[in-house]
Amino acid sequence: MNRPSKPTPAPPAFTAPAIPKTDVLGRLAALKTDPTPMLKQQWRTLFGTEPPPYNRRFLESRLAYRVQELAYGGLKPETLARLEALGLQFDGGKVTVRKTRPDDRPIAGTQLIREYQGVEHVVTVTRDGYEYQGRPYQSLSAIARAITGTRWNGWLFFGLRPRRSAA
Repeated sequence: MNRPSKPTPAPPAFTAPAIPKTDVLGRLAALKTDPTPMLKQQWRTLFGTEPPPYNRRFLESRLAYRVQELAYGGLKPETLARLEALGLQFDGGKVTVRKTRPDDRPIAGTQLIREYQGVEHVVTVTRDGYEYQGRPYQSLSAIARAITGTRWNGWLFFGLRPRRSAA
């Protein structure tokens, strides 16, 4: 006897817990000290999904936003629609374009300071490159070479990219 099988009902839609406004500051402060497994559990509770495999800083920032969103409310639908329209203007709906930063350089006017052999060196980021000791440069590596006399990755020399650990 073959009985017709009943369709399996869809799981209920995820509903995030409400967060009282009085709890927000304490929860935000705790994000800095909670161990990572606890942050991942909070992610599951607040988002209803498995946490992404990103670093702790990412988890903290997204959880902080989510806590505030659940307590105070998210963006208005009009704001979301406007942001989406601006995104479409920018990239024509191509997500890969949206995720690509056009330029990694710090904002023009930023000063990079590096002490090398007891001397402080100041580099100013300009719209077209960099300025060091009144002279324009196209790259930080060229400036690092002018300072040290040896080839350096300029981003590493000025601390804009961390050194890879040996682990």
